[in-house]
Amino acid sequence: MSTYLKICGIRRPEDVAYLNACPPDYAGFICTPGYRRSVSVGTLRELCRPMELKIVRVGVFVDPVWDEIAPFEPYLDILQLHGNESPALIAEIRAEAPEAGIWKAVRVRTAEDIRRADALDVDALVLDSFSAECAGGTGTLAPWDIIAQNRPEKPFFLAGGITPENVQEAVRAVQPYGVDASSSLETDGCKDAEKIRRMAAAVKGGVHEL
Repeated sequence: MSTYLKICGIRRPEDVAYLNACPPDYAGFICTPGYRRSVSVGTLRELCRPMELKIVRVGVFVDPVWDEIAPFEPYLDILQLHGNESPALIAEIRAEAPEAGIWKAVRVRTAEDIRRADALDVDALVLDSFSAECAGGTGTLAPWDIIAQNRPEKPFFLAGGITPENVQEAVRAVQPYGVDASSSLETDGCKDAEKIRRMAAAVKGGVHEL
């Protein structure tokens, strides 16, 4: 079984060059303003131009309305909702962007968190660690045991503290569809080419044949 790799928080031309050198399956862009890794529509457009076409573009939005998503949507393949979005908003996004995939991120504390998200009309889930202060990118491990014992029916990515050093253990323990990493692939707040290379090597070299 293949395990897919998503690298999130892409915001600089250098980041795109690092990804092109050892491509992940998905690249994530923080499209809601106010976060350290946030990008504008113009920056997203410029970053997507040189990116390898085989890398799937994921836009991350936190409690948006459709009018905030709409300017970004033409440059994205998948819209990832990372807040407390309602079923009504998900239905509106389906209607406005029928070609886009929709993912829902969940900050997991209990099995019920997973069950509620699994019932939503989305294509995949991102199961992340819980933080009361931040929507994501904290580097804190998600509760692997709760996720492994309460696997959703939908495909899901495991996020939260995934590093090149623990990714193989994470996949063996949880068996997700994919893994999602951001802060662990940075040095001094910026994506690190060597850490990205090691993550890609760990996933492609050691995880794909479980």
